[in-house]
Amino acid sequence: MEAARARIDQIKNRFRASPNRFQHLVAAAAERSLTTSVEKAITSAAARYGIDRAVLHALAQVESGFRADALSPSGAMGIMQLMPATAHALGVTDPMDPEANIDAGARYLREQMDRFGGDLALALAAYNAGPSAVARYGGVPPYQETQRFVSRVLEHIGSAR
Repeated sequence: MEAARARIDQIKNRFRASPNRFQHLVAAAAERSLTTSVEKAITSAAARYGIDRAVLHALAQVESGFRADALSPSGAMGIMQLMPATAHALGVTDPMDPEANIDAGARYLREQMDRFGGDLALALAAYNAGPSAVARYGGVPPYQETQRFVSRVLEHIGSAR
């Protein structure tokens, strides 16, 4: 019993001396929990919409680095970087909610894959630049951002497997 009390006092003193250490530990635990829930949401959405999990994982990595609070200069939000109009059209009430964002992003990608005959590169281009741009150019639009986006997602797919 004495040894246990001494250990408890030692831990208390360590946190008193370094309160930031405790905050860091709590933040790290929260980050691990979020990472786990994001991975579960990706796996679930992939199964629900018939998309390779590695594709959704790579898309989330490229879009936001898995950051649920990501906000682009153009207004895209959350892990899957949904534009407000897209989020609204998909029925998402809180685009910063990781599970809702991932589900909607996966559903939108599935729609683009269906629209472009299962061609992943075209679906990714449509995800980034919009389906009308892909249709207008008859392929990946000549936008540097979109071409770089498609290339980066395709590169990340291998590392997500």
